Amino acid sequence: MPDFLARLNQPGVRIADGATGTMLQQAGLPRRVPPERWNLENPVAVSRVCRSYVEAGAEIVLTNTFGGSRIRLKRDGLEAQTAEINRTAARLAREAAGDRALVIGDMGPTGELLDPLGPLSYAEVVSAFAEQAAALAESGVDALAIETLSDLQEAKAALEGARQASTTLPILVSFSFDTRGRTMMGVKPADAARAIWPLGVTALGANCGRTLSETLAAIQAMRQAVPEATLMAKPNAGLPRVEDDGASVYDVTPEIMADYALRFAEQEVKIFGGCCGSTPAHIQAIAARLRSR
Repeated sequence: MPDFLARLNQPGVRIADGATGTMLQQAGLPRRVPPERWNLENPVAVSRVCRSYVEAGAEIVLTNTFGGSRIRLKRDGLEAQTAEINRTAARLAREAAGDRALVIGDMGPTGELLDPLGPLSYAEVVSAFAEQAAALAESGVDALAIETLSDLQEAKAALEGARQASTTLPILVSFSFDTRGRTMMGVKPADAARAIWPLGVTALGANCGRTLSETLAAIQAMRQAVPEATLMAKPNAGLPRVEDDGASVYDVTPEIMADYALRFAEQEVKIFGGCCGSTPAHIQAIAARLRSR
């Protein structure tokens, strides 16, 4: 299989996987238990989710390490196992992907605010992301993705940490715009694009969010702000509603998400997949629609 950059530069949209956390919850992961714990305690379930996306047509899969930084793992007493959790996740994804899909090491936000608004220093964030990125890079991922960001300072710290760990891996950066067209920290899509693209990232974009239409609007704003940028999108399957039994249900169907995939493709998005609530059925529908195009 071509390397990540060669594959990304081929014509068309590269199809990424969908949600991991909500899929693992369907497989029995208890609520409030971090999905990363299952890399060590239930690797079969993690592998099964990854493999299901490859079989659905995903060309790119992410490791089960969204909350895999030392800072985030500390909440659950797992910080001493940071390297092991990330290395295991990369191995599981690589085995499931085989030679059919590329593997991206996934890195989500710390969940804490940076100084002066919160307890974390910039240097602490750089160090945490460098540690996580190093474990993923050593395990043979094809690229690194820093996703669901809301703070430009955290994005820059994460990018700096990732580059400390690897100067050769492509790095993707993605923000979540879920508060009246801005991130939780008030960052507009255009401002995020103008701030991050000049830092030499391989791709930038939007993921998670509230609705498909809002994520599409964010991508359109990024495209207008930085026309030359390589863009990516992994929107949620809508907002969840909670059933009487406590289960979260997402109402966006695979067909609706596939229809939107064409609209994202019109913005020349190079990577498209799903985030929370999306399933292999969503990815299969997206793959069929985009390939027919």
